[in-house]
Amino acid sequence: MLYLRSSALLLLLTLQWAAGSLAPLCQTPESECDFICDCSDCSDEQNCGYKEKTFECDFEDAGMCGWTNQSTSEAYTWERTQRGNTLPDSGPSSDYTTGTAKGWFMAVSEVKAESLHAALVSPEMQQSSPTCRLRLRYFLWDSGHTGLGSAPLWMSILHQDSQEAVVWRPEASSIRGWREATIFLGRIPSSFQIRLHSQRSEGQRADVAIDQLEFLDCALPLPLPEQECLAGMVKCTRGGCVEQRQVCDGSDDCGDGSDEERCDGYHHCDFEDDLCDWDLRSFSNLKWNRTNQEQISQTEPLKGPGRDHSNNTASGHFLYVTVPDEGLSDDWAAFQSRSLEPTNSSHPCKMVMYTHQFGPRSGGLTVLVVDHQITPVWERGGALGDLWVKAEVEIVADSVFQILIMAAIRDFEYGGIAVDSIILSPGCRLSNVNNSMEEIPKPPKNPCTDPDKMCDFHVDCAEAEDENKCGDFSYTKGSSGWTDTSTGSQGWMLHENSTTEEVYLYVAEAPGQQLTEAQMRTPLLGPTGPACNISFNYMLAGSSDHIGELSVRVMDSLLGIGPKLWEFSGRTGTEQEAWQHADIHIGVRKYRFQLIFEAQAEKLSPHASIKVKNVRFISCHADYFQSSELSCNFEDGLCGWYQDNSDNFDWTVLSGLDHTIGPGRSLSVDMWNPSLRGAYGRLISFPLSPSNTEHCLSFFYKLYGPNTGVLNVKLTDKNGYEVILWTHSGAHGNIWHEAHCPVPPQLTRFQLVFEAVRSGFDGRVAIDDVTFLAGPCTTPRMCSFEGQQCGYSSSGKVKWLHRSGHSSLMTGPKTDHTLETELGFYMMVHTGADILPPDATSVLTSTVRQGKAKTECVQFWYHIGGENPGSLTVYMKPVKGERVKLFSDSLNQGDVWRHGNGNISSNLLDWQLEFEVIGAGGKDTHVAVDDIFISAHPCESLGSRCSLERGMCSWSNTQNVNMDKLDWGLTSSEMERHYLIPSEDHTLGTERGHFLFLPSSNRTEANQNAQLLSPHLPPTKGTCLRFWAYKPDSSDCLLKVWRLSEKDLHQLLVVSELRAPWKRFDVNITSSEEYKIVFEGIKGTSGVFALDDIEYTVGISCANEVTDLPTSHKGSNAGGIAASVIVVLLLIGTLIALLIYYLRSKPRNNATSQSLSSSAGFSNETYEPGLTDHVTVPPAQNHPMETGFNHVSCPGVPGSVGDEQPVETDQQRGEGLEEKQPHREKSIMKSSDRHFEFGHLLKRDQTVHWSVGLIPFIAALIQLLFWVFKLFISMFIKSLTYSPEGLFVRCKTGNRSSNC
Repeated sequence: MLYLRSSALLLLLTLQWAAGSLAPLCQTPESECDFICDCSDCSDEQNCGYKEKTFECDFEDAGMCGWTNQSTSEAYTWERTQRGNTLPDSGPSSDYTTGTAKGWFMAVSEVKAESLHAALVSPEMQQSSPTCRLRLRYFLWDSGHTGLGSAPLWMSILHQDSQEAVVWRPEASSIRGWREATIFLGRIPSSFQIRLHSQRSEGQRADVAIDQLEFLDCALPLPLPEQECLAGMVKCTRGGCVEQRQVCDGSDDCGDGSDEERCDGYHHCDFEDDLCDWDLRSFSNLKWNRTNQEQISQTEPLKGPGRDHSNNTASGHFLYVTVPDEGLSDDWAAFQSRSLEPTNSSHPCKMVMYTHQFGPRSGGLTVLVVDHQITPVWERGGALGDLWVKAEVEIVADSVFQILIMAAIRDFEYGGIAVDSIILSPGCRLSNVNNSMEEIPKPPKNPCTDPDKMCDFHVDCAEAEDENKCGDFSYTKGSSGWTDTSTGSQGWMLHENSTTEEVYLYVAEAPGQQLTEAQMRTPLLGPTGPACNISFNYMLAGSSDHIGELSVRVMDSLLGIGPKLWEFSGRTGTEQEAWQHADIHIGVRKYRFQLIFEAQAEKLSPHASIKVKNVRFISCHADYFQSSELSCNFEDGLCGWYQDNSDNFDWTVLSGLDHTIGPGRSLSVDMWNPSLRGAYGRLISFPLSPSNTEHCLSFFYKLYGPNTGVLNVKLTDKNGYEVILWTHSGAHGNIWHEAHCPVPPQLTRFQLVFEAVRSGFDGRVAIDDVTFLAGPCTTPRMCSFEGQQCGYSSSGKVKWLHRSGHSSLMTGPKTDHTLETELGFYMMVHTGADILPPDATSVLTSTVRQGKAKTECVQFWYHIGGENPGSLTVYMKPVKGERVKLFSDSLNQGDVWRHGNGNISSNLLDWQLEFEVIGAGGKDTHVAVDDIFISAHPCESLGSRCSLERGMCSWSNTQNVNMDKLDWGLTSSEMERHYLIPSEDHTLGTERGHFLFLPSSNRTEANQNAQLLSPHLPPTKGTCLRFWAYKPDSSDCLLKVWRLSEKDLHQLLVVSELRAPWKRFDVNITSSEEYKIVFEGIKGTSGVFALDDIEYTVGISCANEVTDLPTSHKGSNAGGIAASVIVVLLLIGTLIALLIYYLRSKPRNNATSQSLSSSAGFSNETYEPGLTDHVTVPPAQNHPMETGFNHVSCPGVPGSVGDEQPVETDQQRGEGLEEKQPHREKSIMKSSDRHFEFGHLLKRDQTVHWSVGLIPFIAALIQLLFWVFKLFISMFIKSLTYSPEGLFVRCKTGNRSSNC
């Protein structure tokens, strides 16, 4: 037994040794995480804080690239997270990498305790090169308005010896958007870790976040395959080569220090031990100090440079100047070298130094040569960021001189200037001659005006001194306003030729060690107005096909570096004077900013150059506005509108199917655009003057796609306060809708805003044909009450309230119908007895609408709650005449929104809508309405086929995020330009036909769903649902059909495969309680699912069997009935008049005429003055005899008694009617409880003897009356309006039962 165990142990050790010996030789501890792929598959760089090969980390993988949370408390930590299903109240609207809700990023948790510290730590990395930098995207937003604090985010390096140095401190400004930052890690000679910190005492979840990390140029030089360095290169001891300019420059570029070893004759001062030969005495009260970060602060990240240059640690020393604790008395400080011997051009004195100019306190750095006079030889203005930047100065002096280094300090919150690693070349020889300064250096001249008025494009000083050096070449010193801020091997220089007066900026070699573009900046400019433009001439000339790149950016003082406004790549010509012209729109900039030219030459040589000249700023003053109208069709620009440059993305011009002329232009935001980031894109009007009258902003819009966003119209005043005037969200179909937005009177200047909210990632928001006119709006066809009341006014005992579920404390819907959230708005009236007494009324009235010849349909959603809530009645009130009832309900139907509608036949008379509520003495009761929509077509009957050619009928997408994440979209093949959909619909079989579809795209996650809901339907023993579906073979979408009862889903059908392009499905539905039909589409990874011609027959099964007893409906059809009755009465009256005229005009013959004993006409039993909705008709008859003309005896006329034609019995007539009349029409006719009767025009057994000449007239009269009656019945049936909740009997107690 012991032998077996020993053998097993020996075998295990052998296998372990074999496995270790077979491990790739590339995976050694020294080669792992060194930014070099030593293995062919780069497995040695896996989980090193980045992905192998790409050296990036997007946090899409759960392993987080090896980053770990090492926070000090579980109450405040870093976590890998997503945005969520809805636009959050805090944190990013999406990740940065994918720009969608499915992307991942790292963010902090919510914090509510005292100041807590969260730390995210990388794996251990090997040494890095001097050019190593980390580019990332970060998010800082104070969503809770509690303050970000002084250090909500910063980064440090943790060295192998546990020393920690701060390397990045972004400004703590609150912006709801991802920003870009580049962190210069620099040379780190030993293994290290990167730590991301956040410290806050109070804050919302994900308000501090990072994403998309990229490590750039971090590897040390690799040995060349040929083992020899190129000309002009120096070989390193460890292998690899560096440029000659990198030798003896104070940086370990080789990685083994060999490029800094043979530096005899150089004077190198790193200030670690003393000041060397530098003298810190100054005539200014502001002094330079030798210090290190540990002495400055280790607890306040914004103080000091964070690290020195020589060692890249917090313990390393440097020279530093900032605002002292006691305040700033002088704004400049200087230190100087010892006296140096004269030099000449063949042996100049070369000085290399590294500067750290960080924060707003950094006013700039200047190098002066002091001999007989003081001469500036080098300068670098402003702040360069949180990094050490290499500078080279070459000095030629014909007498003993000193080097004077002067800093300008500004009195701001944080920042300062540091100098380290000063190297003097052998040409800088110490002198024993005492060189005394003949004059005191003059400090920088004070600005002639307030700093915020410098370079604001408005002359405030004499001789335009405040605008003279701002970068505009039209000023005498404008070209000198550009400052080179390059940190790499290429930089910008100014060329001035006094003879030819030629002035231009050009790219030349520079001493910087970073592998970055040449960059130059203006001073702080602005703010600017909407017409601001910059124009310039540029040239990229040479013999090569590709000279390089040139671009323009804006560096916003609050928002940071922005995207490129303009760029050019390639060459402009082969000749040296191949100049081209550019005009760039700068637009409105709310905050001060700097304009930046960036360039990168492929290779600098005498035969290749990049130049810029004639820079001009045009119409840039903040108060300059071009006169332009807000009314705009966008065919020729934006008119009186401009893009907001402080938002996240822009509206773009969409060419093609616009609303105005079809092939014209509109403005859109395509949510499916993969380049979009952030939450908002805003289009702002030019400022508008105060007005004491109401205005109307009308426009056409599209909200289209399965996961579209929100379109808002806002009003903002001069202080930035905003109110929402109008809002819509969700899928509205690939069609244009008209909107009317009332703009109330304003006492101060104001602006209007179109705001696209990127709450979804797969859709389009578009606007066109904007009109802004004085006067009130007409009632819009669609009103959701979001942000406005659409002109509806309240009258009566109690006022209707414009409110949301969020503001509802006691009674009322908890959510609206539009958004299905507590934040959505609706109109509501309290009907409790203590507020609205019994029989008291409250009326919500629309503005006057223009009458139409055609019948229109009003649709709305209503909510009635509480015991004895009162009644809701909807009327059409013509400007002349009595109002017409369209709809009525009075029952508490639970906490649900229900659908109502009614036909409006105004006969060209202008009219208003009235929603009248009558109190019934209830307690804590209410009535609410939402989403009123006036369609240009008659209402769809309940259960009639919805062809989708006139909209979605009574079907609707739910906006409840707990039920679905996507929407069904309405489109046609003719209008579609983005999604792959059926080439034709089912109804028309053409590309113009409409249908509903759900696409599968990579913008949303697979298996997300979209639910399409019917209105509430009554309990049934058999209702048939029919529809047509489309699904190509390439689609992996899925369709499920459900019955929704009391929040419980019951599956009816699953459709996963179709064998035909369009296929019909019949589904029988039974339910003992009220229910909805739900079409749930589940998206896959590709393809589409489509629906068309949806129909349900209430109470009739798919076998055409009547399953439910006919019941009365509560919806009133007065509009259609009134029109029908009027037409019938007019025709009958005309016929009777003609008959009387005929009888009186005919000579009487000897025949005995029988008098008419008839009760012809309308029974007035149920007629109420002022209401025309109570008149209904009995079942339609299909034979003249059945309308009262039975048993007519006419000699010689077929069908008379004398001809002995068989007479149908009542039973036979009823059976025949059932065969000919549609079941749903028959049910309604039988359910009518108010009716008029046609009397028998002739009694059954009466015989009338007419003259021979009268017989043809009577026959024609009978036929005409029969035709009129058929017309009346047809009009009546078409005008019927169904109310979904009224198809079952209601008891007085409020209980619903089919047996009440």
